[in-house]
Amino acid sequence: MNLSTVRVALLGSGNMGAAVLAGALRAGVSPANLTATGLDTEALTALETRFGTPTSTDNSEAVAGAGLVIVAVKPGDVAALLEEIRDNLPPDAIIVSVAAGLSTGYVERRLPPGQAVIRVMPNTPAAIGAGMAGLSAGQNASPDDVELALAVLSGTGEVSVIDEKYQAALGALSGSGPAYVFYVIDALAEAGVAAGLGRSLSLHLARQTVLGAAKLLVETGEHPALARERVSSPGGTTVEALRVLDAAGVRAAFVDAVAAAVTRTQEIAAQLD
Repeated sequence: MNLSTVRVALLGSGNMGAAVLAGALRAGVSPANLTATGLDTEALTALETRFGTPTSTDNSEAVAGAGLVIVAVKPGDVAALLEEIRDNLPPDAIIVSVAAGLSTGYVERRLPPGQAVIRVMPNTPAAIGAGMAGLSAGQNASPDDVELALAVLSGTGEVSVIDEKYQAALGALSGSGPAYVFYVIDALAEAGVAAGLGRSLSLHLARQTVLGAAKLLVETGEHPALARERVSSPGGTTVEALRVLDAAGVRAAFVDAVAAAVTRTQEIAAQLD
């Protein structure tokens, strides 16, 4: 799909907004056809300088003539933003919301009848084209609308189309997931320091080990349990280390952490709806 003529309005230029912007340009959207908005004029100037995209503090002006409107503000700010832009939206514009916890129905109820809405949960590695996102279509979004959204977001990394009822679980796993991985890398690095390694070397070892392990699973398609067994010689050092992790309940803690994130997502949605 040729995206060079698609006009995109990106409403919200924080960390996630900037990551989606970078991905859209990587996918083939023309910088001249992408307008980013926000309240922080210094941040907007930095984006314009870095990417060559027009910027604005006027959301309503930015959406005029847009074919795709990406809503990337905080969940609590979405309702006011939609009220601001609804009268200036082209009827055929596709609204892509990346606001955590907010359903397509929440967005649809605040827009003109029939407006196409798509919900997406990306993650921060989208900034380097290595993200993992889940996409769900609202009741008015056509297959062609989904195809366009997928094409624009393809530059952020992988995007899976999922039933919207799984969005909270996906967000808790892959949306919040980078933070869990950063937590593990930090813990491994600290463990290396405690074992006598220099801090810089320890962090380098931890980062590269996690990267290599993930790439191995991706490229081989092997189940992680089988890959773990290949590293775990009977009576060896790895088996002993894994025994300590199991005794500490690390696996259960990750399951509980994802469940807690799902619950919090549902709480946020209930508070805002």
